[in-house]
Amino acid sequence: MAAVSALTVSGLGRDYGRVRAVDAVDLDVRSGEFFGFLGPNGAGKTTTIRMLTTLLQPSRGSAQVAGLDVVHDALRVRRTIGVVFQETTLDLELTVEENLRFCTRLYGLSRGESRTRIDEALALFRLTERRHARVRTLSGGMRRALDLARGILHRPAVLFLDEPTLGLDPAQRRRIWSFLRQLCTDYGTTLFLTTHYLEEADGCDNVAIVDHGRIVASGDPPSLKRRLGRDRIDLKTERPEEIAARVRELTRLEPQRAPQRLSLFVEDAEPLLPRLLALKEEGVDIAVARPTLEDVFVDVTGGVVEDEAK
Repeated sequence: MAAVSALTVSGLGRDYGRVRAVDAVDLDVRSGEFFGFLGPNGAGKTTTIRMLTTLLQPSRGSAQVAGLDVVHDALRVRRTIGVVFQETTLDLELTVEENLRFCTRLYGLSRGESRTRIDEALALFRLTERRHARVRTLSGGMRRALDLARGILHRPAVLFLDEPTLGLDPAQRRRIWSFLRQLCTDYGTTLFLTTHYLEEADGCDNVAIVDHGRIVASGDPPSLKRRLGRDRIDLKTERPEEIAARVRELTRLEPQRAPQRLSLFVEDAEPLLPRLLALKEEGVDIAVARPTLEDVFVDVTGGVVEDEAK
């Protein structure tokens, strides 16, 4: 039996006057999937999410979330989804439990149901011992965990996550990702993620890369990386233009510019390495690696991942 679609998007677009922020986005995200939505700054990621979460009306096209139209069934869509924004919306003067209880009231949960779900969320995100602590006393990682806990209290069919680990240290980021994976496993929640940490997006079931308002590549991370070739030859140099010309001369291949390096994508690096060894005498570091999702991103967008907010 075919997998049920959590999101079905066809020709979705949004204009601001003469500016086409999103051109025509097509997506099909399965129920229970961990989906990554990637792209350079200004590519249309945030505008697309705002349309999918009913915060912005599309200029054209259609989108269904959990089978509900985002325009004609906007209120029901809002009751069906969860959203964790890049910036926290927690009340810092309330306690952890008070923030969660306020959310359950907004969704009309009974007292008994609220108590059960709050206890479950606190346990899942390892916040039980901090339930009576004021949010202003929590670390950044704990606040982000509380944001996620609040986002799942009403058991959303789809949880939208806008840069959920931005600003967290590596240990905190790994912990958040462990929580997110558990949401898929335990509750069958569909996760729709934007992130500029492309090593994190490697853990998604499928990803789509958007550029200039259109999807330019999509699929599971391993298949996207295979499209670039089996091996990646990295050449680190402080003279990229000069060395790029030398690489073309030695190999008849065009190197790709990536952050702090030149790269060649080939089926087999071994035959090329002897030709490139002359560059080592010119101060070039040479290494062989496998393509990454960042390489795919650079290849299809021609840009680099930005570190600041979208």
